[in-house]
Amino acid sequence: MKRIIPLLAVPLLLTACGLRPVYGGGANGTVAQALGHVEVQPIAGKNGWLMRNALNDRLAAMQQGGSGPRYKLVVKLDDQITGFGLRSDAAVTRERRTLRARYQLVDEATGAQLLDDSAGSDAGIDVTSSEFATIAAEDTALERLSQTVADQIIARLALYANRDRTP
Repeated sequence: MKRIIPLLAVPLLLTACGLRPVYGGGANGTVAQALGHVEVQPIAGKNGWLMRNALNDRLAAMQQGGSGPRYKLVVKLDDQITGFGLRSDAAVTRERRTLRARYQLVDEATGAQLLDDSAGSDAGIDVTSSEFATIAAEDTALERLSQTVADQIIARLALYANRDRTP
């Protein structure tokens, strides 16, 4: 006979093997305290505006009143659209939009670079006979990519902050 472990025992088993929640401690936890003091530096261009807003949206949930920013997040973006899927008349039928971000977490007080990493994602776009529809699809892809890359950056910052040492 198989024995079923009660669902209430699962969290206890996970903590016994060393796993712990990244956002443990809520607003007073190590991650929330560190990320609550990150200021995103301005990023050039429309894609930069979208990325900065996406990052600020995610960080705003962790910000508390107090001493102000202790860290700055510097982000540089590489946004490319590549055509492929050619028809017999050499017209492009499909595009790939790629958004890559190189980011650095810098200590405001010392100027020391604490983290240097990159994140990225891509999206496929159908090219239609309507130029307006294609441009709208490219813009929508950029918005989605900004959200996805911002999620990756925040997850990496959270993992960094969750280490035994506080950034």
